[in-house]
Amino acid sequence: MIHLPVFSLIAAMLLWASSFIVLKLSFQYYHPIWVIFGRMVVASLVFAFWIPAFRRIRFRKADIPILAAMALCEPCLYFLLEANALKNTSASQAGLITTFMPLLVTLGAFLFFGERMSKRALAGLGIAVLGVGLLNAGNISTETAPHPLWGNTLELLAMTCGAAYTLLLKRLSSFYSPFFLTALQAFTGAFFYFPLLFLPSVPAPAQCTLEGVLSVVYLGLFITIDAYGLYNYGVSRISAGKAVAFINLLPVLTLFLAWLILDERMMPLQYASSALVIFGVLLNQEPQPVDENGWTKKLKKENGADG
Repeated sequence: MIHLPVFSLIAAMLLWASSFIVLKLSFQYYHPIWVIFGRMVVASLVFAFWIPAFRRIRFRKADIPILAAMALCEPCLYFLLEANALKNTSASQAGLITTFMPLLVTLGAFLFFGERMSKRALAGLGIAVLGVGLLNAGNISTETAPHPLWGNTLELLAMTCGAAYTLLLKRLSSFYSPFFLTALQAFTGAFFYFPLLFLPSVPAPAQCTLEGVLSVVYLGLFITIDAYGLYNYGVSRISAGKAVAFINLLPVLTLFLAWLILDERMMPLQYASSALVIFGVLLNQEPQPVDENGWTKKLKKENGADG
């Protein structure tokens, strides 16, 4: 029997892989800001039914800036970066860049929580960086990737935000439910992106097509609610290091879906670079990629002080 958190994380990765494809398709109909705002509104409308329950949640004052930082990292900055990344690079290459997130989480835990970072993890990080460098060096502009170097850079910045989000989420999930944290993301995202709709560079939709509307609804229901809900649940039940390791499934799933739906192909050098990145990430994966003893002790100390 598959452990429920593991099943949740696998399902979240499958949904997230599909989001790269659906985002590329939705951008054919609407500006990225409208797409992201729409998905946040769809999710917020669903979560609105639970607002009375959310009002009963007791907030610790010390958590308010952490909650704000989590929501700023993702969905605010993350989606802004990823949307622009997918306008410039292919879904396949963007999916590959996601493999950096486990390494960034390990690095973040080392820098901010004092966790051990082994020589093996450092070697894996170096190999993965080399792989991404070769991937960008071998890039040529195509219809699905007009500016691949810029797009891949933006996707890497998005992964940095995603890593920060994961570390903050793990800290908060010991006190707040995954469902509430997912709802908070949706509400914050809707408020964050609404003013951006009025920028001169963001044209209003010329028409509402069925395909475009369904894409936004899919992103709102199945990605913003389901994928993030499943991921948040998984992170709350197992170690952050183990949970984030499931992101290694994303490039494989995204490559397959991009080939199946978008007919995307990569050059031989790009496939070799991809293998190098994945090898670097796998080299980084130890039985306990992120030792949580440091931050667990810190949380217990803080919780004891609050009580």
